[in-house]
Amino acid sequence: PAIMWTEHDEQREEIKEASKTLENKEVLGFEEFKGKLLSHLKNLTNLIPNHFYKEENILFPIALELIGDAEWREIRASMDDLGYCCFTPEDAIGKKVELAKAVKEQEGEITFETGSITKEGLEAMLNTLPVDITFVDKEDTVRYFSQTKERIFPRAKAIIGRKVQQCHPQKSIHVVNQILDDFRDGRRDVAEFWIQQKERLIYIRYFAVHGKDRGYLGCLEVTQDITDLQKLEGEKRLLEP
Repeated sequence: PAIMWTEHDEQREEIKEASKTLENKEVLGFEEFKGKLLSHLKNLTNLIPNHFYKEENILFPIALELIGDAEWREIRASMDDLGYCCFTPEDAIGKKVELAKAVKEQEGEITFETGSITKEGLEAMLNTLPVDITFVDKEDTVRYFSQTKERIFPRAKAIIGRKVQQCHPQKSIHVVNQILDDFRDGRRDVAEFWIQQKERLIYIRYFAVHGKDRGYLGCLEVTQDITDLQKLEGEKRLLEP
């Protein structure tokens, strides 16, 4: 699989560079344009057939031998979920194949549709996110907030169980109520704003949280310091200095 994955990356890179060449055709001389485009296309004509050969003669036969029917159904369900390249099977249009095997619930773990995790692991994961989050339920009651190392707006545990309106200045309560009413009535799903705080740019977003039946479950507040993100330019590969 590692070899196939590497070849996927190589093919994507050639397609990306060929697309860039096409986008810049007006600023490139004809000979330079032709040379670059042909180079990328020739590389693809070598990479893709070789890749198909490995799939059909090595990867697929081994997979058919090692993977059972139940696992194939799981793979198919995952493919329907992720989507397809170039074509979509007719029986995948408008419906999703259900997973044949439910995620096994382990003792002491919280089970979700896509996996399971311990309470300790979940809490640590939420506290590691590069954003601060607070959840308010459908009754406008504060139920949870994360505790990141450098929380932008301090939170006291005493707010748990309070109405969110009691956590905001009187002058802004009408705005809070308007956002929550809009979420509850389905008029909007997101509200956002940003402020300057001690020379840092703070981005604050509110998201309506819905269940599978689209019923309103509450509001998620996400706060992030985006000062350093604004300075990003170009690209940086993983582990590059």
